[in-house]
Amino acid sequence: MSDTHEACGCSGNPIFDGVDPAYKRILWIVIGINAVMFIVEMSAGKLAGSQALQADALDFLGDSLTYGLSLAVIGMSLKARSMAAILKGMSLLVMGLWVFGSTAYQVLVLGVPQAEIMGAIGFLALIANLASVLLLMRYKDGDANVRSVWLCSRNDAIGNVAVMAASIAVWFTLSAWPDLIVASIMAGLFLRSSQLILLQAWQEYRSEEDLNAPQSHGHDHAH
Repeated sequence: MSDTHEACGCSGNPIFDGVDPAYKRILWIVIGINAVMFIVEMSAGKLAGSQALQADALDFLGDSLTYGLSLAVIGMSLKARSMAAILKGMSLLVMGLWVFGSTAYQVLVLGVPQAEIMGAIGFLALIANLASVLLLMRYKDGDANVRSVWLCSRNDAIGNVAVMAASIAVWFTLSAWPDLIVASIMAGLFLRSSQLILLQAWQEYRSEEDLNAPQSHGHDHAH
């Protein structure tokens, strides 16, 4: 929970809202990296029959779209930015549920994925995500909109390490279970990040509402 507390700017420091040309340039670069990796990883995931790779590819797609949304609302009111963050939190929730559902389906139609493709693409995706994480590192503590970008990139890097670990386990065990377990863990990570983003975005939305609420206390005291 300390993550959320830090990100709320509860310490009294002004919260970084993304209004910085350097940050916007970095976001464009990261959007490009994610869009390319979605195409590469989804194709490889289908080819290898890997649920974990396809879950990770879906994450790349989600990131491309949500980073574009983050870019669009920079400089808008806190209410608009918190609404965008709520939308992103909901999309992470949907992605997490989709990965859980498709993993359950894969369990019923159990086929062993190709470990070599999983490992190679997992490594390529890890490099792409580490580049994104390093670019975004100094902007990790901001408003819900900025923070959601950081959380998504961090999730991707964790996911790629997990995909590579799964590919080694699949290769050793000749079983699909490591792939399915990793896909489930990634789904859980999506859901946890969704919770963090939604919580902070809702707090920011409410604080803006309270700020703009008409002050009627004076009349109450007069009675």
